[in-house]
Amino acid sequence: MRQGVSSAPPEVRGGDAPALAVIGAGAMGEALLAGWLASGWSSADIVIVDAHGPRVEELEQRHGVRGVALEEAAASHTIVVAVKPHQVADVLAALAPTLESSSVVVCIAAGVTLAHLARGLPTGQGIIRVMPNTPALVGEGMAGVVPGEHATAVQRDVVVSLFTAVGKAMVVDESSLDALTALSGSGPAYLFYIAEAMIEAGVHQGLTRPQATELVNQTVRGAGVMLESSPESASVLRERVTSPAGTTAAALRSLDDHGVRAAMLAAVDACVARSREMAG
Repeated sequence: MRQGVSSAPPEVRGGDAPALAVIGAGAMGEALLAGWLASGWSSADIVIVDAHGPRVEELEQRHGVRGVALEEAAASHTIVVAVKPHQVADVLAALAPTLESSSVVVCIAAGVTLAHLARGLPTGQGIIRVMPNTPALVGEGMAGVVPGEHATAVQRDVVVSLFTAVGKAMVVDESSLDALTALSGSGPAYLFYIAEAMIEAGVHQGLTRPQATELVNQTVRGAGVMLESSPESASVLRERVTSPAGTTAAALRSLDDHGVRAAMLAAVDACVARSREMAG
């Protein structure tokens, strides 16, 4: 996890209410929780809610946070709803009667629009929609942040800092969120898919699976660092690896012959279409 990044500005601290509540303690909920603790949050300022009692006990012991009822979580300054999309409506219905007007509700469920969230909450409630991705598990996530109409600038900045603590965050309009979902939300799966295929190709060429796995994992990692740190574009970096009539050129020609670039464009289109369909 990233160290030394404070994700809890002074504005959100103080008072008897918890500063931060996490509703839904699955893999993503715990990844975010662990990242926030590593970035400087105190476990005393965070409460968690989950329907599965043993899971709450597990996180209490592992992270030192406190499990509470949903009614107590509703008093928190920032409330992160990290449940499955089909569970969001029930969570909002339970939160709404005791929700503080100064609280901001942050939803990370895919396909749940600001309009859907607003319908389940009191009029004028601060709402922010966020699309994170699974590399948040290792402090290298990418999140899209969409503030609702009634979210204040302070609330927006708090949420951006929360997700910066587990990677990077970008404020976007809701109209851009389907495209963001298709690139960063689902993007890790595309890269894992390609890595899986590369490993299989290495085994096919006579390498052991552990050898092929180490070669591919480090290659993907190194290429990612180069993309991040180099001022050059992906196209330029690719060209620099590709000598005329060389081995890489032959491999790339084969990828083009098999329509890989067109397939990637089609995959992103399909992801965007499904995201819009889920949003209704």
